[in-house]
Amino acid sequence: MKPSGEDQAAPAGGPWEDCFEAAVQLALRAGQIIRKALSEEKRVSTKTSAADLVTETDHLVEGLIISELQERFPSHRFIAEESAAAGAKCVLTPSPTWIVDPIDGTCNFVHRFPTVAVSIGFAVDQELEFGVIYHCTEERLYTGRRGRGAFCNGQRLQVSGETDISKALVLTEIGPRRDPATLKLFLSNMERLLHAKAHGVRVIGSSTLALCHLASGAADAYYQFGLHCWDLAAATVIIREAGGIVMDTSGGPLDLMSCRVVAAGTREMAMLIAQALQTINYGRDDEK
Repeated sequence: MKPSGEDQAAPAGGPWEDCFEAAVQLALRAGQIIRKALSEEKRVSTKTSAADLVTETDHLVEGLIISELQERFPSHRFIAEESAAAGAKCVLTPSPTWIVDPIDGTCNFVHRFPTVAVSIGFAVDQELEFGVIYHCTEERLYTGRRGRGAFCNGQRLQVSGETDISKALVLTEIGPRRDPATLKLFLSNMERLLHAKAHGVRVIGSSTLALCHLASGAADAYYQFGLHCWDLAAATVIIREAGGIVMDTSGGPLDLMSCRVVAAGTREMAMLIAQALQTINYGRDDEK
């Protein structure tokens, strides 16, 4: 079945329709490139640490997405992972802004581990309007549009209604920092959740797809410190439109640029996770 952004019952038209359709088509095109490259030899470089990887395909896909969107929407702004790594400033202004992660799960991609996605978010007036995430190997297209629901290949998504942490499956990611202090806090947070008798804690190597699993009800909560806006923007819309909660690890409102997030199917679950965590300090995206 060809991936579809929305089901037949979803209303057509509306603001930013052309942008949404462009994002869907570009995500599918990017997915074809990534899927082909997955089994090929790769030129791998590092960024902030030995575990923070980038390949020529990351640059190729980001260049494709941005060049196509710039041609169609010349007044729009962009925040993208590899551009930020090269020194571009991450500033979310009121202008229409595309927030792009060309390959989420680059370490997976390098090792041919198939949990890999392309993520395209879109914000206007600093509010997220829609998100498109394509799971390249499974050909699953996740979409969410503000006020119009969330879907995977045309099927509406619905988060879990779980409120009891002792019945929860919790997802997280390690992040690129591997200094002893950060690792100690990371492992301590996992231990805290396991002491709270969570059913399990999973690390799949792709934050965007972990968040899509949350939106689909396959997991009950997610948390991470060091999660960048390009990892989070598209998935936030999808989770919210599936009925879930995305917020700061302090329990306050989400700041997309803060590099801290807790997400869950219910507010009760999100607060329980937030209260269990020790903070791991990362810089803000807009300080990059």
